[in-house]
Amino acid sequence: MIDRSPDAASVERLADGAYGYVQPDGSWFINNCGFVDADGHAVLIDTCATERRTRALLAAVGDTSGPVTTLVNTHHHGDHTNGNYLVAGAAVIGHRKTRETMLAEGIQRYEGVLVGNDWGRLELRVPDVVFDDTLTVYAGPTRIDLIHPGHAAHTTNDVLAWLPEQRVLYAGDLVFNGGSPFALMGSVAGWRDALNVLRELDPAVILPGHGPACGLERVDVVDAYLEFVQRTAETGKAAGRSPLEQAKATDLGRFAELSEQERLVGNLHRAYAELGGAECGASLDLVAAMTDMLAWNGGPVRCFS
Repeated sequence: MIDRSPDAASVERLADGAYGYVQPDGSWFINNCGFVDADGHAVLIDTCATERRTRALLAAVGDTSGPVTTLVNTHHHGDHTNGNYLVAGAAVIGHRKTRETMLAEGIQRYEGVLVGNDWGRLELRVPDVVFDDTLTVYAGPTRIDLIHPGHAAHTTNDVLAWLPEQRVLYAGDLVFNGGSPFALMGSVAGWRDALNVLRELDPAVILPGHGPACGLERVDVVDAYLEFVQRTAETGKAAGRSPLEQAKATDLGRFAELSEQERLVGNLHRAYAELGGAECGASLDLVAAMTDMLAWNGGPVRCFS
């Protein structure tokens, strides 16, 4: 059996002073984080979904580098932000829409959608410092460029953390390695455009939001999956099928090896909307989309966070 417990997480050196905190198996609400050594303290990139997982993360960062003095959020989703409140004394940086969305939605536990979570005690803590396009942060001498890709993608407020000297990219959920990308709260078309930003950076190593560290080859897999979603939506819409009906009729082919296959339904809801003229990141009926995901899955989705 796969060990998905917090104890299975590991610190991986990505370059001098740059680390990934990788949590197997990268499924729902089991994310990766990153941190950069700043000579006795650390710049942390994202927290975890649960109290227990975030406490384990902070212990690992402290043992490797030192206390966290700056925290960057790559987007608003709870698996990357729920633990913000445990990073006492650190300034929290995020996109302007990350702060706005977190304040509007609060902590999301997705009751009835996900089951099996061990949330612990959670408190909302939103970014203190916000930006719109780019912002540069330093971890000691190490430069970290925070980049909004210019399009709604996984969400409306994705942030890349790029170390230009080390050529290390903390991609957040713009890259999934082993799991199905999820565009319901962002844009299928916009995500494909945003991937060109990653290609232009030409990183030597990428820490995805979920799954093992990788290279640009996984960007191509994400892009191919999103193109598959677009073509599948075109077929379903032309045939007069609903997103759920089209998902049930679809052979995933090469993408059947990806986990979280139920995400296809949510992705089709977004792709259908974009075929109908919706702008990237436009509001959708998320309840309807998630209800269809549960119908495809045959009930609530098992979560191991």
